[in-house]
Amino acid sequence: MSFSMEIETDFSPQEVVEAIRSALEHEKHVSKYKIKRYSMICEDFEKKHGFSSSELRAKFEAGNLTDDSDFFDWYAAKRGFDHWNKRLEILSGISL
Repeated sequence: MSFSMEIETDFSPQEVVEAIRSALEHEKHVSKYKIKRYSMICEDFEKKHGFSSSELRAKFEAGNLTDDSDFFDWYAAKRGFDHWNKRLEILSGISL
């Protein structure tokens, strides 16, 4: 996919590209940190309950689990993990 944007500024194109590149790198760093944290949370729940986070998500969304608060916390962590993975994949596909 190709994407273009117009930026109205008095700064040079090089300065603009450097600022955007820096922001993208920072956001990738944040994404990697969030993925690591959510992964650790999911792994703890997987060990505790004996099934994968993917299985948890399917069971949770089908309504096949009890109202144990662990499952809600785990589901939130799995959704966070999936969100940040997707975000990192998008960011990693951007080249300037």
